[in-house]
Amino acid sequence: MTSRLFTDREGDVGLPGSERRLAVLALVLGTSMAVIDATMINVALPRIAEDLAVTGSQVVWVTNVFQVVCAAFLLVFAGLSELFSRRRMYTFGMTLFSLAAVGAALSSRLETLLLFRGLQGLGAAATLSIGTSLYRAIFPSRLLGSALGLSAMVVAVGYAAGPAVGGLVLSVANWPWLFMLTVPLGLVAAWLAWRALPKEPRRQGGFDVLGALCAIITLSAFFAALEALSHGVWRLPVLLWPLLAILSFIVFLWRQRRAPHPLLHLPLFGVARFRLALASQCLAFIGHGVAFVALSFLFQESMGMTPLQTAWLFTPWPLTVMVVGPLAGRLADRLNPGLLASMGLGLLLSGLVALAQLSDGASMLDIVWRMALCGIGFGLFQSPNNRELMGCVSRERSANASGIMGTTRTVAQSLGVAVVGAFLATELPVQAALWLGSVSCFLALLVSLRRLPLAKEQARAPAKQVQ
Repeated sequence: MTSRLFTDREGDVGLPGSERRLAVLALVLGTSMAVIDATMINVALPRIAEDLAVTGSQVVWVTNVFQVVCAAFLLVFAGLSELFSRRRMYTFGMTLFSLAAVGAALSSRLETLLLFRGLQGLGAAATLSIGTSLYRAIFPSRLLGSALGLSAMVVAVGYAAGPAVGGLVLSVANWPWLFMLTVPLGLVAAWLAWRALPKEPRRQGGFDVLGALCAIITLSAFFAALEALSHGVWRLPVLLWPLLAILSFIVFLWRQRRAPHPLLHLPLFGVARFRLALASQCLAFIGHGVAFVALSFLFQESMGMTPLQTAWLFTPWPLTVMVVGPLAGRLADRLNPGLLASMGLGLLLSGLVALAQLSDGASMLDIVWRMALCGIGFGLFQSPNNRELMGCVSRERSANASGIMGTTRTVAQSLGVAVVGAFLATELPVQAALWLGSVSCFLALLVSLRRLPLAKEQARAPAKQVQ
């Protein structure tokens, strides 16, 4: 099925078919390394806490600092990629991620480990901010959905394989080897990126430094507020974080309307297809974030499952995404992506509602088919929705659109996680959080259905891409 990704037709733009293989390999290695790293490090947190003599609440920052730094700099690196080229930015990100992994492996104190995890977050932001847009640069429009389906499959494989890889390594070696494992893969990905990714001219002009600072402050304050929310902390000093996030976001928007080269290209939000697809993604990933954390507590605390059993019960979700994602992407090149995405959201909603109704004595089979239904729905939603988002912007604006997509996805997932933490802190039942995740997916479906009439307009007249 992937062989058609490397065929040529008259009028194709992007890289010639023969040059796409190495470019795709660079993206696949980079994406899978980032996803596997994030999931397998979670498995090692108890071992890291024991070796470094720190508490569980302290060691979770090994994960948190990576996520916060990565999210805060996604828009910034997307903007910098236009100034320095995506090829240079991706190579820089892979190299920084790999070298910081060496530092993390050699760390003997939590403070040092957190420093290098923050640098890894910077490297990940440099690659993830432009990863989707590079598929747009490599492939012609007729293959964009199939290429994004391949990307969805790689992410799903990473999520499925990460915990297993982490557990396998920890069974024969100590936790520093988890970091060292990514070093050769990252350096190979950096070399491939420099050799094979499209060479682009640098944009002339300056960089929006004030906008970048406002974006970093906004997202950092937002995540600090979420951290407090997840622990049920409502004291006055904590309330200053959301206030700072709101004020800096207002200044950020003011700056984007006036900056010669803004980080956030506001005319993108004037395109109904882009706006509705982005809103659907945001609401769907809130539900996704709620589900993945809430189900972990449901399986272990309410149903009495072991961590290993819980890991296996999560597997059907990414495995079905791995199968359905590429098929959905290929269909999105031929059918209305909005229709396919809406169908996926309907299935995802059905799966979440079914999971919210689980009893404490539910059998493994009862859980597995519900998880698989969610995976089928999510796989059917994600690739076509990404196809819609990238297909309605020009190649010149694809890096900016990719940064917006990455930031929205990360913020939405983190909000979902924080919501579950707030429910747990107030001792509300975890099933209530699953119902809230279902409501978020229902709203995503309503938003997605609003774009279906746009397909008829597009059929009558080709849609204009945002320049």
